[in-house]
Formats: sequence, structure tokens, C-alpha cells
Amino acid sequence: MAIFKYQARDASGKLVIGQLEAPDEQAASASLINRDLMVVNLKANSPARTAKKRRQGKVKSQELVVFTRQLATMMDAGLPLVQSLTALEEQTESPSFKAVLRRVTERVEQGGSFSESLMEHPKVFNRLFVSMVQAGETGGLLAEILDRVASYLEATARLKKKVKSAMMYPVIVCVIALGIAFFLIIKVIPIFADIYKDFGAKLPGPTQALIALSDWLRAYIVGVLIGGAAAIYGLVKFKGTKRGSQIWDRITLKFPVFGKLVHKIALARFARTFSALVRSGVPILETLRIVGQSSGNTVVEHAVEQTAASIERGDNIAMAMGLHPIFPPILVRMVAAGEQTGKVDVMLEKISDFYDEEIEATLSGLTSLIEPLLIVFLGVVVGSIVICMFLPIFKLNEIVQF
Repeated sequence: MAIFKYQARDASGKLVIGQLEAPDEQAASASLINRDLMVVNLKANSPARTAKKRRQGKVKSQELVVFTRQLATMMDAGLPLVQSLTALEEQTESPSFKAVLRRVTERVEQGGSFSESLMEHPKVFNRLFVSMVQAGETGGLLAEILDRVASYLEATARLKKKVKSAMMYPVIVCVIALGIAFFLIIKVIPIFADIYKDFGAKLPGPTQALIALSDWLRAYIVGVLIGGAAAIYGLVKFKGTKRGSQIWDRITLKFPVFGKLVHKIALARFARTFSALVRSGVPILETLRIVGQSSGNTVVEHAVEQTAASIERGDNIAMAMGLHPIFPPILVRMVAAGEQTGKVDVMLEKISDFYDEEIEATLSGLTSLIEPLLIVFLGVVVGSIVICMFLPIFKLNEIVQF
């Protein structure tokens, strides 16, 4: 597929300038003619410019939520898909998302299905989104499915926002505490060290250690900063690998308090995604593959993959899930009850709501607990430095030589 820039005139003679995606120039010209446009000028972008265009900024999750909800509403009102997409493209403010919607609209106009058009932009429309749209097209329930997708995206965004809000406060306080400590060690301690040097006596051990640390940091400050940045970069890169991600996810699940929170978040995402896909009519094995990839935790993903393999061998969903400790008994029992009543999607939605409430309660408790802990942490870090520096003054009569 190539990107073509065009100049054309509509039925009223007005000049229209834009671009479209097509396999070749003939197909691009035919697409414009089908839109009742008379081609004035048509030329292909160079591959370098096309690649640059496609590397525009990311599309925010909130923009995707709004787009999905509005598209569902417009289609439910009876508007054609192309007309709805065109209207949403015109009102979209993000240049990146506008370009994506333009290409999707043009692809649909050329005769491609909506799901196939979305599939060409995996960074914006993930596999879950495309699979649900595909199921909606197959069953003739695209408007209803889009409404479900929008509800799913909104619930996921709410959960993510709650977690980020709860974690933001402790992170900011820790950064401030470390920043204050760094400032004291680099700027303030050398002043006290010069004063104590004139005493001519041996300083208390903690004070000497702190002065030595200050001297070392000031001497190797550039190396420390570069080494710290390199260590963080290496850790992030390693976490981005498959092996690193597996190790990190296993460790986080074993954290004393945060491990349970991470586990609940993964299970809530698993249950909500599973429910949305099953309700939309996506085949169970395809559902499990998508659910595993979107769980956000490699431990859960591995368990889901093994669950899918067990189901392929003839096990039911609850029995296959029960083989893996990552799935708690309450989740397995609810799925089993759903299988018996033929309402697996309903049970999974109830489970996701249950875990959402559990997460909210855990976050509230953590916030209440973290506040005093952070105050203690801030006091210990700063207070320890201050005490170490004033310790010689407390023993002034012992260390001052007359």
C-alpha cells in the first residue's frame, strides 16, 4: 500500500486537497472517482516521507475511548459507517489519530471491511479491538459491539487512572526526599566539614562516614549520575525482554502488599477482557489467546496459554483454569457456575466488578497506610543526615582541643 497526495474538484467545483492509501495510482484514482471527485493532480509520496508520516505521535487511550463511543452512537442512530468515520475524522484534533482515521475511511471506501482496515494500524487498534469488531461485523451487531468495546475501554481506563493516582503521591514524596538528601550531602555537608576540620579532633563515626560519602559523591558526581542513568536504562531494557518481563512479573507478585494488588489488577483485566470477548461472540480459543496477551502479566499469560491447550484437549474452562494457582478458587467456581448456566460472560463481568471493588478498597487502604510511612521515611532520611552533622556539636567538650 502507498500514500497518494491528490488535488480534486467536487461536484460544485470546489478544490479538495488530501491524501489516501491505495495499492497503486489506478486504484487511488478509482477511489476518488467513486467519491464523486474529479482528479486534478495525483502523486505518490516517497517511501521515506510515508514512513515518517506513519511514525507520528501515539494516540491517547482517551481519544480512542471517545472515538469508539461516538462511532457506536452514530451507527446505532442509523448513519452509514463511512459517513460516521468521516465525521469523526473531521472533529478529531489529534493529527496522528486524524491521519489514522483518514486511512481507515479510505480503506473502507475501497471495499475493505472495517476490521481489516483497523488491522492495518495495530499500534492504535489492538488485537482485542479488531477481534470484537470482526465478531460484530460477522453477526451484524457492529453498533452493539462497538458500544461494548467503548464500555470495556472506559472501565480499563478508570482502573488504570486509579492505580496511577494512588502511586503518584508516594513516588513524588520519595523523589523529593532523595532530592533533599542529595542536596544536603553535596552542598551543606562540605560547609560543616570545613568547620569541624578546625577542631583538630577525631569526629564521631557517623559524621566521618557522612563526610566521606559527601567527598566521594562530589569527586565522582558525573560518574555516579551516568552510572545511575545507565543502570536504570539497562533495567528498563531488560524488563522489556521476554525473559526480563517474566522475572519482573514473578517478583512483583511476591511483594508483601503490592503483590496482591498487582495480582488483583491482572485478574480484573483478565475477567473483563474475557467477558467482553465471549459476549461479542469471539471463539473461545481466540478469546484466550487475546486475553493472555492483554492481561499485562506474563505469569497470567502463561497460565492462560496452558488453559487454552487444556481446552483444546477437551477440558472445560473451569477445569482447565483450576490447574493453575494463579487463578483463585472464587474465580474458578464462578466460571464453573457460568458454564453450567450458559452465562460465562455474565459471571466473568461480575468477577471483574468484584475485583475492581477489591482494588479500590486496597488502594484506599494503601493510601492511608503510605502517608504516615512516607512521613517517617522523609524524617528518617533527612533527620539522619541532620543528626550526623550536629553530633559533634553535642559532644563539643570532648572533641574541641584548646
